[in-house]
Amino acid sequence: MKLLLDANISWKLVNILRQAFGECVHVDLIGLTMPAEDKDIWNYALNNGYIIITKDNDFLDLLELKGFPPKVVLLKTGNNSSGALADLLINAKSKIDDMENNNYGLLEIYGPLELMKK
Repeated sequence: MKLLLDANISWKLVNILRQAFGECVHVDLIGLTMPAEDKDIWNYALNNGYIIITKDNDFLDLLELKGFPPKVVLLKTGNNSSGALADLLINAKSKIDDMENNNYGLLEIYGPLELMKK
């Protein structure tokens, strides 16, 4: 599985999530113009097979406009520490695996136990 962390997710999570998910990169470290535009992040994820991890609702608009891939994990968790977000994503790994392997493009994560797929 390949995860692309958006700018609103700490780059510090890359190494932690890499251990659980495999490939993980941060948008600030992939060579896009900074600050990267959502459409550029979208296209990078599409062309390179990444799932976008974000807190940015603008990716919902892109998903509705363009469909998927790429697939999007939208964190609706408010402000959390990097450690809390890492734990949340690792605990949701089976749901993210399910999204990757099935025919839906959005996974919204609202809290540690509350997951919804669309």
